[in-house]
Order: sequence, then C-alpha cells, then structure tokens
Amino acid sequence: MSAGQEQYTIGVDYGTLSGRAVVVRVSDGAELGSAVHAYEHAVVDTALPGTGEALPPEWALQVPEDYRQVLRIAVPAAVSAAGIDPAHVIGIATDFTACTMVPTLADGTPLCELPELADRPHAFVKLWKHHAAQPHADRINRLAEERGEAWLPRYGGLISSEWEFAKGLQLFEEDRDLYDRMEHWVEAADWIVWQLCGEYVRNACSAGYKGILQDGAYPSTDFLEALAPGFGGFVADKLAHPVGELGAAAGRLTAEAAAWTGLPEGIAVAVGNVDAHVTAPAAQAVDPGQMVAIMGTSTCHVMSADVLREVPGMCGVVDGGIIAGRWGYEAGQSGVGDIFGWFVDNAVPASYAETAAAAGESVHEHLTCLAAQQAIGEHGLVALDWHSGNRSVLVDHELSGLVVGLTLATRPEDVYRALLEATAFGTRVIVETFRDSGVPVEEFVVAGGLQKNALLMQIYSDVTRLPLSVIDSDQGPALGSAIHAAVAAGAYPDVPTAAKAMGKVRKAVYVPDETRAQAYDRLFAEYRELHDHFGRGVTAMRRLKAIRREAVAGKEQS
Repeated sequence: MSAGQEQYTIGVDYGTLSGRAVVVRVSDGAELGSAVHAYEHAVVDTALPGTGEALPPEWALQVPEDYRQVLRIAVPAAVSAAGIDPAHVIGIATDFTACTMVPTLADGTPLCELPELADRPHAFVKLWKHHAAQPHADRINRLAEERGEAWLPRYGGLISSEWEFAKGLQLFEEDRDLYDRMEHWVEAADWIVWQLCGEYVRNACSAGYKGILQDGAYPSTDFLEALAPGFGGFVADKLAHPVGELGAAAGRLTAEAAAWTGLPEGIAVAVGNVDAHVTAPAAQAVDPGQMVAIMGTSTCHVMSADVLREVPGMCGVVDGGIIAGRWGYEAGQSGVGDIFGWFVDNAVPASYAETAAAAGESVHEHLTCLAAQQAIGEHGLVALDWHSGNRSVLVDHELSGLVVGLTLATRPEDVYRALLEATAFGTRVIVETFRDSGVPVEEFVVAGGLQKNALLMQIYSDVTRLPLSVIDSDQGPALGSAIHAAVAAGAYPDVPTAAKAMGKVRKAVYVPDETRAQAYDRLFAEYRELHDHFGRGVTAMRRLKAIRREAVAGKEQS
C-alpha cells in the first residue's frame, strides 16, 4: 500500500433479526458503505425448522448458518456500496447479541448441523431472549446465596436465565445425550470469530458478564456438582477457554473466510464483543459517569468506572469488560422497542392505521404525534415495562406487563405514551440504583434506533433529570466493532485513542425541564410502588405464567 493511502476496517453487527456490515475509514471514522442481511429463519420460537416440531413457551432459537450468510452477503455488499478497493481493508471485527449460545463439536460445528440432531431443539442456538431456563437460574441463585458465593454480588445478587450457566444447566437436564456429545458451549460472539479466523478465543466481555468469570475463575466444580450431580465438569469440559482482551486480535482471516467476504486473506480479526458494550467507544463514552443506553427491541445500559461497587440487580461488573483497565458495568431492560411494537401490532384499531397511511406516517409516528400533544399525566395511566420480563434491577423473567388506570375513555395514544414513559421509569430505577451504590451517572448517551423518536428522548431526559447525548451514527455497534478492528490491526494503540478519532456523538441534544421533571416525579412514585409490589412482593405474575404453561402443555397433549 502506498504512503498516505487511506485504510479501512469492517464492523459487523449481529442483531436479533439480521446482521449489518459497515465499512469505516480508519483515519476519522467516516462510514462509507453498509449492507444488511436478514436471517432466513429469524427467531425460531414456535416450531423447529425442517421438522415443524412445536416449541414450548419461552423458547427462542436461531440457525447458525444464518450468521455465516451475513459474511457472504452483507460484507461484500457493504464494500461495494463504499466503493473502496477491498485490498485497503486492514481488519474486521464483529459484535453479537448476548447471551446467545451455540453448542458445538471440537472443530466448531454446531450440533444442529449434524443430520441426526436436526430434530433436537437443544442442538440449536439459544438466542439471548430464550427464557425457558428461568427455573434453572432460580436454582443457581438460591444455591449461590445459601453458600455465600463471592461472585454473586458482582451480578447484583442474581444470575439471569439468559446467561451461559442457566442455559447450560437446562441443556444438561433436558437432553443429557446431546449435552454429552457437545464439546464446546460457545458464545455466538466467539463462534463467528472462530468462523472468520479459525481460532476459538473467548472474549473478555461475554466471559465476564454472561459466563460468571470473576478474578480469573468461574463458579467452582463443587458448586456446580451441588447444583446438579454430574454437572461439576461443565466449566472444565464445555466452557473454559483462553480469554482475549477487547481490541486484541483473535487471529487472521482464513482463506475460506476471505472467499466468503471478498476481503484480503490474513487481515486482523478482532476478539469478539457484545453489541451493547462495543457501542460505548462508538459514542465516545469511555469515561466514568457516562451511561450508554443502546435502545432498540431491548435496552442495554453500560458504563465504565474506576471504582468497584456492588450494585443491586446489575447484570454485572467486569474488569476490562468494556475498556481495558476500567471496571465495566452493565444493566438492562428486556423489552423496550419490542413493547411498542407489540402494542402497535396487537392493540391499535384499523382506523389509526388508515389515518397514519393517509398522512404518510407509520402507526408509531402517528401515535407519537398524538401522544406528544398530551400534558404529563393527562392519560391517567401508569404501566410496568415487563412484557419481556425484568432484567434490571429485579432480574426476573417471570414478571409481565401491566397497565393501571384504564377506563372506557382510554385511547390507543394514551396507552402508547404510558408505555413510552414506563420504559423511562425503568431506566430511572437503574440510574438511581447505580447512584445509591456509589457509581455516579452524570450523562446519558443514547444509541440505537429509538433515538429517532424525539418525544421518547425528551421523556427520558425529563424523567432521569440528565442531559441526553446521542450517538451521531445509525450503526453504533458496527462502528464500535470497526473501532476495535482498527486497534486489532495496529492502527491505534488502544480503544480509547481509537474512539476519540473514530467515534461520533452529539452532546446534550436533550436537556431536562424541571417543570416536566416534577410532573414525572408524581407518576414515577406510582410506578415505583407498582414495581416493588409486583416485583418484590405479590407473585401473581409468576403464578399466571405457570398457569399459561400448564394450559399450553395440556392443549398440546390433548
């Protein structure tokens, strides 16, 4: 390459329904081209592909070949859209939803790709929102609390059903033969890197947040054996593997992967990462006090700090989990955009869709315009944002959604606004819990598709009383991955330095209004009362889920 020749990296963001590749200029972070590829099988949550076998409630699977197709289709398309010579690409990095787990053979072959196992649900990828392992998470939490396990407070006192151990225990107990055949229990974030460079390297982010790796150790063999006889070898036999630092190179692009992507063989392949955590550098939010919310179907809150604190209900605190040398914190909400989408798809009259279409708006835009005309509290409602369970701070996916205050005069825009506000209230609970635990939050930085909703953003600023900055990119995770690829390729010495040059953010786009904030204080007080009543006291939501499972099972057997 000639002196002064521009260099580029590729960031690939694997989401819940699709994968997106972005070409980024290393010198300044300019995004020159992108392409998206939707997964053929999307989310497998009703029936297995091929066999049609019905899946129980709370299952969510995926097909790993869909991930490879992103490399074959989206990456070359992004390079073509950018109009660059692929010979000038120096590195590629990927990020993934988490915790998304792939059971594999020793060479990385997913078990669902073995013909004799194609009809076994547990052979498929378990997507992050597979919540059928909640009973297993409950047992892990009870035993860890009884034994006083030192790692439990690092996760806010509760392990999620979404994570590696709960899903692994479910596999162990529900399909022991398949568990025995599995040789690696792999985060999808690491599996796709394995496909690119032929090297299996555990990334520090997933290992710490989802794999309970703290101070260099996983939960002990003794603990796991007490949890379930025979499960004691889970870490040594299925899970443990060398861990790579974020921003480091996992290996070099293989000839096979170069043929898939059209990129030069031998370029740097960065250690994998999680979609939320990799976004922080893209938003130039790597300093203490900056909480980044990646807001889409769900929301993940991440931030770095120089102090180690135990925050109740956090998803985890990990040394080097976001930026090497700092403690990285994570919290989250399991449902945000998904909730708004559910409401529009299932609870809005056809007349609203017709009016929206006539105005050239989506139903979301139409409802937002109507909701924006209301005074705070005018709808007389308060909602709980638990339609997909609660990730933080209650860590209970048996919880469910609730709207209080409905009358015969309630309109769709009323409920829609109440749901927007509920997600903001859920975020305020998280922010206040961090502050009360000694981890200050001084700025709220938003990435993800929901930042486009100005009403929602202003509600968040008013509810939290925080200035709200927004990432100046539509592709935050992919840009973050491209930043890590630049570091892995040696273009920058570390991630903060690369973030300063390549990251994009617009500061304090929304600021809180004290009058509105005080009005929201009253609604938040009602939210908090319901939050504690149904989340910490009354078990009605859990009982209703149990009744539903029994009814579904009975219907299938009849």
